[in-house]
Amino acid sequence: MRIRAGRAAEGHENHAGPEGPEAAPVAVSGIRRAARRLRGWGGVSAMAVACATTAAVVLLPLAHATPDTGRPVVRRPASMAAAPAAPWVPTDTCQDPEASLRPAEVDGAAIARIKAAGKLVAGVDQNSFRWGYRNQTAEGSRLDGFDIDLVKAIAKDILGDENAVIYRAIPTSQRIPALQEGRVDVVVRTMTINCKRLEDVAFSTAYFEAGQQVLAPKGSPITGYDASLKDRRICFAAGSTAEAALKAQSYGSVPVTVANQLDCLVRLQLGEVDGIITDNALAAGQAAQDPSVQLVGSPFTREFYGVAMNKDASDLVRRVNKVLENYRAGGGESPWMKAYLKHLQPVLPGVTAPPAPKYRDG
Repeated sequence: MRIRAGRAAEGHENHAGPEGPEAAPVAVSGIRRAARRLRGWGGVSAMAVACATTAAVVLLPLAHATPDTGRPVVRRPASMAAAPAAPWVPTDTCQDPEASLRPAEVDGAAIARIKAAGKLVAGVDQNSFRWGYRNQTAEGSRLDGFDIDLVKAIAKDILGDENAVIYRAIPTSQRIPALQEGRVDVVVRTMTINCKRLEDVAFSTAYFEAGQQVLAPKGSPITGYDASLKDRRICFAAGSTAEAALKAQSYGSVPVTVANQLDCLVRLQLGEVDGIITDNALAAGQAAQDPSVQLVGSPFTREFYGVAMNKDASDLVRRVNKVLENYRAGGGESPWMKAYLKHLQPVLPGVTAPPAPKYRDG
């Protein structure tokens, strides 16, 4: 099984256009450095770093991405020293964050802009196995995954062509700024709906349920999101739910921040971190890529992924919710279930249906 780990958008997203990425020489140099530093993982992982890093300069990049410092950011805030006894729970105070606008086929300003452009600009991941990733096939490299299928369904509904999409690879920390600054129309990137994010962006109804969990090497003394994290270097993406969890309750761990979530797996392989906290839906894909790691403990949150959009694009929110209504319809023959069986069932079995939509008045 191929390991698709790699230093994805954190260090090798460039600011050039698709005609000539200026970061390519830097990427090659980074590949060589990473390959030399691998310890105990063999040639397969070295090739994995090379392949995934190369892929990061192929997809049209998002301008203004978080710059790479060359090293993970390690910090130990004084406020994170104590280990509370109870499991962490989100401190959201809004009512029903998963409740979205009712579906409608309306052509407001956002839809008109997309139609005039002739393309849907979608912020996605290209390194999350089974969700949004570069799939090497006999025909070449192409974007694939559960999130990518959903983007195609949205483009098909609005523009009549599932391929009328400009994909932009964005790190976790850039999802909200990309929408606020109008650099993308939608973000479909395993993005959890929560009250804090609703202050900055709008969300569709939920299209998948997940939870935060710990990923660690087999044989590790880490047993889950508990006191076993004490003094362990725990990796997470900036702007992620995991970051909020560890800020509230660290269990004495040493946080290691990266711009893109999959970079944590490379840090783990390089021996730079001891464990990862992320959505179990993403972690299951990483464990499938790398048989030396596993999910430990139980999920300690219940979260829902949504399509994120600009707060002012209410017509687009309603249109995406209409797409999701159709996407869920049909039970075992629904487009949602077909996408699940194709992409996620091999690594995340046991899901029988999508989450039910919630709507609010207005």
